[in-house]
Amino acid sequence: MAEVHGSCDERFAGVREALARQLDGEELGASVAVDLDGDTVVDLWGGYRDEARTRPWSEHTVVNVWSTTKCVLSLAALMLVDRGELDLDAPVGDYWPEFCAKGKKGVLVRHLLSHTSGVSGWEQPFSIRDMYDWTSATERLAQQKPWWEPGTASGYHANNQGHLVGEVIRRVTGTTFKKFVADRIADPLGADFQIGARESEVSRIAPVVAPPRPDVDPRTLDPESVSVKTFTGPTASAKAANSPEWRAADLGALNGHSNARGVMRVLRTLSLGGEAGGVRLLSPETVEQVFDVQADGVDLVLGAPFRWGTGFCLGSPTVPYVPEGRTFFWGGWGGSLVVMDLDRRLTISYMMNRMGSGLIGSPRSEAYVRAVYEALR
Repeated sequence: MAEVHGSCDERFAGVREALARQLDGEELGASVAVDLDGDTVVDLWGGYRDEARTRPWSEHTVVNVWSTTKCVLSLAALMLVDRGELDLDAPVGDYWPEFCAKGKKGVLVRHLLSHTSGVSGWEQPFSIRDMYDWTSATERLAQQKPWWEPGTASGYHANNQGHLVGEVIRRVTGTTFKKFVADRIADPLGADFQIGARESEVSRIAPVVAPPRPDVDPRTLDPESVSVKTFTGPTASAKAANSPEWRAADLGALNGHSNARGVMRVLRTLSLGGEAGGVRLLSPETVEQVFDVQADGVDLVLGAPFRWGTGFCLGSPTVPYVPEGRTFFWGGWGGSLVVMDLDRRLTISYMMNRMGSGLIGSPRSEAYVRAVYEALR
């Protein structure tokens, strides 16, 4: 079996075994971390940072975590809600007046967090490089018409949620989302998590490896569908995510860099009722607002049923291994996943470099999550 490094309570030996099995299979390099009631009971890693398998994945290896970043984006917004600086039921235009253009006066802050704003991507032409220019990218969003009636359905804001919510955060606080995360989240919590990656950190990054190409003929797709417009405005890629320009950008939907331990240290704050390691970011009452259902049905972008709360997914038959109850989750393209279970005061985090196919999660993430819950039976 593959070699696995790190620490693991004996009760969770099945998680170590699952990681070893996956490293013998499809996994290239990965880390898995679990917090239970404020204690780190699993902190494991193994495999390699590169496809040539010449550079081992180490304790401090980090990787682009794709849309797992959105979990930290939602946490940041909820912190402002908790402090009375942001109102979920206020129009976005109260904080960002220009956003009211083209029929968006009725878009509320909660719509941005729950993927129900009707603005799930940029109108074409729009490239990955265009995302890197914050001012231009947010101005473009402010001048767009919604693609469906805001608040009536979810349509996953795959690439642009960081710009939408991040601009509201910037208008409220006067600081960028990247700096907000560094100063108000990662530093107080002692968490190895950053938006983008500093040049000094590049040597410990594991480049992401693209997933298999989907078996879909693009000529059969409707270019005017919300899904196609979202995923082509712009089209993300592993090649882009491994570039210096991507790592320098402020992409609150896509370019968080961390590992399982770093993500867990940030998001266990929610599982533990708003406080972790002696640092309180939220009141328990604000954490409870995550469970307010905002949309429940087939997502217009993802084409599968998802139940969205405030900032997080509350459950989906697409991810049946995440249990129902006071649990919420999300993850990133290729399979990274973080689960927050308030009933058990449990946080499960999995980050990797070789991306798998599928909408959310993967057979690998399923193996780790099931192993954790099996240990708790």
